[in-house]
Amino acid sequence: MEKRKAFLINFLYFALLLCAAFLVLKYGLPMLAPFVIAFVIAYLLKKPVIYLARKLRLPRKPVAILLVLVFYSTIGLLISLLGIRAFSSSKDLVLNLPQIYAAHVEPVLTGIFGNIEQSLKNMDPSLVSALEELFNQFIQSLGQMVSSLSMGAMGLISGAASSLPGLFIKLLLMIISTFFIAADYEMLTGFFLRQLGGKSKQVFLQIKEYVVGTLFVCIRSYALIMTITFIELSIGLSIIGVKNSILIAFLISVFDVLPVLGTGGIMIPWMVIAALTGDYPLSLGLLIVYLFITVIRNIIEPKIVGSQIGLHPVVTLASMFVGVQLLGVIGLFGFPISLSLLRHLNETGTIHIFK
Repeated sequence: MEKRKAFLINFLYFALLLCAAFLVLKYGLPMLAPFVIAFVIAYLLKKPVIYLARKLRLPRKPVAILLVLVFYSTIGLLISLLGIRAFSSSKDLVLNLPQIYAAHVEPVLTGIFGNIEQSLKNMDPSLVSALEELFNQFIQSLGQMVSSLSMGAMGLISGAASSLPGLFIKLLLMIISTFFIAADYEMLTGFFLRQLGGKSKQVFLQIKEYVVGTLFVCIRSYALIMTITFIELSIGLSIIGVKNSILIAFLISVFDVLPVLGTGGIMIPWMVIAALTGDYPLSLGLLIVYLFITVIRNIIEPKIVGSQIGLHPVVTLASMFVGVQLLGVIGLFGFPISLSLLRHLNETGTIHIFK
């Protein structure tokens, strides 16, 4: 009975901790995102600030403010240039969707139906008439869908534009907070650590050191996966005769980092468009390249990420899947890192969960 009571108490304790962590990540983190990002940037700039302050023999505060200013100026310039280019290209594509459909997709569908009609011309005329009516309805419905998709995309762009004031306020808070946190980083972190007791402080520092190290390991692991995908795409696209294969492979490999879309977000529409336009060899070649990359990725991703953070590939894959379902990109990285942290604390004797 005592063992059962102890089990129930421990179970409820860890269940409450997990629920609290989930609520904080799901609802608290988005609200505090500007300040969390500001703290992360200040943490990344800490070592360069210390290095430059020693070399230039200047106080840390002005050096920190200068580095933050340089950081945001550089990032802001790059994002502005890329954003303007991406917005212009996306707008042109969305506005031209009906014309693209009328010029390329509809003629292909008409040709396919014409071939079917020629093969069925010796059959019952009523069947051919029914097929023709069905095809006309299909073409009309598809055209309406393309038009509604274009209008919906424009509405989405307009909605994003209307949310710019709120985004601007959050961005302004993040930039201002970064200046203050970077200037007084030692004072702020020191005040927080002084609120912790001896054991709690030791555990917190151990968790912080392990999580930061593991996070960088995960970033390095996905950089390795992205590099492997880039090499596979470059070779595969070059073999099937795609122009600018290296540039296209680089763009797809960057897009491959996204957990939901991945390589298929570009390769699958590309295959469909190639098939609709009658370029069947290109469509088949893209399908083979995509299947090869997908199989290789599903094999190496759990092994690379799992070996780097000390988890079995099955555990890594399951935690990544659950994490994406619950918390999106944060869960993709957060769940494997959390399990790895529990394993590490259990092995070092800080906690006792697993035998």
